[in-house]
Amino acid sequence: MTLKAILFDLNGVIINDEDVHCQLSIDLLLDENIIATQKEYNRFCLGRGDRGLADLLSNRGRLVSEQYLQELILRKCKAYQEYIKNLGSLPTYCDLLKVLIEIKIKGFKIGLVSGTTQGEAKMVLSRLQIIDYFDVIVGEDEVNQAKPDPQSYLLAASKLQQINPWECLAIEDTPLGIAAAKRAGMQVAGIANTYPFHFMQRCSNWAVDYLTELDWEWISENFTKDALDFNC
Repeated sequence: MTLKAILFDLNGVIINDEDVHCQLSIDLLLDENIIATQKEYNRFCLGRGDRGLADLLSNRGRLVSEQYLQELILRKCKAYQEYIKNLGSLPTYCDLLKVLIEIKIKGFKIGLVSGTTQGEAKMVLSRLQIIDYFDVIVGEDEVNQAKPDPQSYLLAASKLQQINPWECLAIEDTPLGIAAAKRAGMQVAGIANTYPFHFMQRCSNWAVDYLTELDWEWISENFTKDALDFNC
């Protein structure tokens, strides 16, 4: 089995903004007369993206239609874009550009599988001046199920064309993201940006503290079908 594509998560892997999404979600829910906590956000939204708001609201006894959810997501998307627009520089991770260049040199395709809208994702990548490195971008507005459902990862693989899910390596920072990629038949590198290293090690095929620690030659040489049997 051959490694052909690297699929990145966005929040917590490319941009260090999980706390921003948490606060914007809490503010949004306050407008809906719900006082949410960071603990609730982490339980229902962290790793799932904006669609996790539906579960948080349902847990509070609210009926959440798809139309209502999309209205909430749109409002949060606008608030996020406004926040990003007003930042002088975006909080990203060290040597990200170096990693992307190395991946391209190795001949791998690069994709993004985000729990935010495609518009948000493109805005972030454009601000970081790295959007041209990505062959495909999948946002939560293109699917109807959030991670850990594999839908977004399967869509990314299909967009790459002539690349199967099992020929992709996902880079994730949360257990739900890891589960989504694995359910799509992909192997996963866990980055300890959001959860401790030992947690990523337990859930992932490969685990590192930093993106720059990923050894692409080693991963390629050990990218075998047996690794797909690895479970959390």
